[in-house]
Amino acid sequence: MSAFIGRLIQVGLVKESTRGTSNITPPDFWLDKMDATVEDKPVVIIDESTVGRIEDSVGGKVVSEGAEGDISGKVFDRSIGLLLLSAFGTEDTVVVKSAEVAFEHSFPVKNDAQHQSLCIELKNPNEQLAFVLAMIESLEMRAEVGKYVEFTARFLSKKGIASTSTPSYLVENDFLSKHLTVKVADNIAGLDAASAVPMKSATIRINKNLERDDVLGSLGPADILNKQFGIEVVLTRLYKDTTYKSLFASGSTKAIRLEMKNTDVQLGTSAFYPTLTFDLAQALLTAWEKTTGAEELSAETITGKATYKKTEAKMVDCKLINSRSAKY
Repeated sequence: MSAFIGRLIQVGLVKESTRGTSNITPPDFWLDKMDATVEDKPVVIIDESTVGRIEDSVGGKVVSEGAEGDISGKVFDRSIGLLLLSAFGTEDTVVVKSAEVAFEHSFPVKNDAQHQSLCIELKNPNEQLAFVLAMIESLEMRAEVGKYVEFTARFLSKKGIASTSTPSYLVENDFLSKHLTVKVADNIAGLDAASAVPMKSATIRINKNLERDDVLGSLGPADILNKQFGIEVVLTRLYKDTTYKSLFASGSTKAIRLEMKNTDVQLGTSAFYPTLTFDLAQALLTAWEKTTGAEELSAETITGKATYKKTEAKMVDCKLINSRSAKY
């Protein structure tokens, strides 16, 4: 046992082939992480029985076991696919964009309460634990001018169990703020032809509203289930016109595209690049604010909530282009 700094914590992820069991598969990806706070969080109850004394308790017991916490880091073109798989619940067939070098993965929303689970492995100088039945509570990706595109994923899982996997890191492609563009159109079909809207920052948040399936006879959950699925975007730009203020005031909806395309890296000889795209079929603008600092350029912050569009039978399209030929 020894003292250590956070840089020595290593984080691995793998898709569970058997949901929530202790049959641990070595991670597919060890992440270049920024922070990792996944830890066991038991629930303890106090015994407030009285024994003729004024002291307020006579003991206590652990009544529930599990783990929770966040993992954050840069968005990379291959490992982010595992987080998208868990966030959306499933993955469609991989489409070959350019033989042997570029492949498109799509992640539709799985329309049930049991999305794909992961196993998280955390290694530090004092212990190495695997957290099975790891489910994403929320996944946020954010881009700000002059920074890397980063993510934060919040998880719930079963309590950690001992593991011995050896960390091994892949070389991946990351995304910078210059690689992200935002487009707005009346519908998804109009997004390709739409012009990019200059933005200062852009954030997309996926919320899963998890619930533990706690049962009699066990301290740990029998399962961890997702409930309603929601997406929100927050965009910031200079306040140059009243377009988005008017859209907010009128309760209008728009299709919105957030696309990260690393054009510094070409996949093979074809014109394909590491790319992550979110197309929101119908976003309702739910908030609008502007800054009014006397010495600052006025900026506006626009919040949009994705809603299911019945005529297109979807809320969102999510696609990832990278060099991984197999499904996650």
